[in-house]
Amino acid sequence: MLTVEEAEGRAAALVEAALRAGADAADVLYIGDSATEVQVRLGALEDVGRSEGEEIGLRLFVGRRSASVASSDLSADALHALVERAAAMAREAPEDPYAGLAPEDRLYRGGAPDIEGDDGADPSPAEIKQRALAMEDSARAVPGITNSEGAGVSAGRNVVALATSHGFVQGYTTSGYSGGVSVIAGSGSAMQRDHASHNVRHYTDLDAPDALGRLAAERALKRLDPARLASGTMPVFFHPRVGGSLIGSLLSAMTGPAIARRTSFLVDRAEEQLFAEDLVLIDDPHRRRGLRSKPFDGEGVATAPRRLVDGGRLTGWLLNAAAARQLGLEPTGHATRGIGGAPGASATNVHLEPGPMSPAELMADVRRGLFVTEMIGQGVNPVTGDYSRGASGFIIENGELAAPVAEITIAGNLIDMYRRLTPANDLDHRRAVNVPTLRVEGMTVAGA
Repeated sequence: MLTVEEAEGRAAALVEAALRAGADAADVLYIGDSATEVQVRLGALEDVGRSEGEEIGLRLFVGRRSASVASSDLSADALHALVERAAAMAREAPEDPYAGLAPEDRLYRGGAPDIEGDDGADPSPAEIKQRALAMEDSARAVPGITNSEGAGVSAGRNVVALATSHGFVQGYTTSGYSGGVSVIAGSGSAMQRDHASHNVRHYTDLDAPDALGRLAAERALKRLDPARLASGTMPVFFHPRVGGSLIGSLLSAMTGPAIARRTSFLVDRAEEQLFAEDLVLIDDPHRRRGLRSKPFDGEGVATAPRRLVDGGRLTGWLLNAAAARQLGLEPTGHATRGIGGAPGASATNVHLEPGPMSPAELMADVRRGLFVTEMIGQGVNPVTGDYSRGASGFIIENGELAAPVAEITIAGNLIDMYRRLTPANDLDHRRAVNVPTLRVEGMTVAGA
């Protein structure tokens, strides 16, 4: 894997080669990654792996025609062939009136705050193994836990570099660490499983192994002896570990490509009051140690914090350069891309501002409802917003959590759900999309 400086140099050289081959414009993305992962089960090492890889991708433009090619072979001969192949493909490609690089005046030129994306740590496989064993041991030590699906810890690092024919050349590194454990409570047909996990940029920020282990065990034990929930319309509460998916569906619908293609349930709703008037949703690509923090997007456009929803209304779309041109707007710094293909768009570190009430206070007036802690399947129509997913969690009776429930279905339409959504005050930044406990009125629940 190359250093940032080496990757920047390699990307810039490939851009120059593309221009010499007849390209009118080009950009090059390099991604290198390395990772160590350890899996244990029932107190024994089950698997240990080490992976390293690197790829480079070239996007070449001839007028409004373009082609994208990629290679994991970074030798001089391979890159020469890459350029020749891309040039030949671009000349035969159909014209796209919206194709092209991001505007030069929107590119990142430095000055962003330090996002602390790389801690420089390099924990040994032995240390990672001991952490995984301690995590599982802690979970299995809790009375009532009868089996384990295993525990794992991983440590990795990425190098990203982007160069464009505008003269833009920038790169950065990120580190990443994760830990998780899944255990089983009960026996026979009464068994229930649950898990706990944590993902961070800095190794020292990982939750303690015993804390994650106990949390997984407690979650599994609480799910034993599920009751039946009568079908009906009722308030549904979403635990923070699953509530982020509701906002994730909103973010997907806000992307410029979906709006331009008219394949989003938000088309023609830009001016509507989608949420309560006090609701605020923030995207912060500069959050220190954030899981998606970055100084520039996949096209080199500078990133910046932004309110995606303010006063319950959308403030705009998440735009890459092509979608911005098609919609007559400007890029917003939300372009994302892999090594091959055209850029897409997505948000970075997103959080929903908390409300004034605790989850208990928000639940106090509910005579009968559902508290969801796990969801199954996708079940979201991105064009209509129709929503139907399998779920499990707990019955709410007279303002209190009661018996666990499993194998139920919750349904509604996202537009209606957003209008009836109320956040609690327990926001915690642990994920890429962070929300407090959410209450959604009037959802349809189909019991087991």
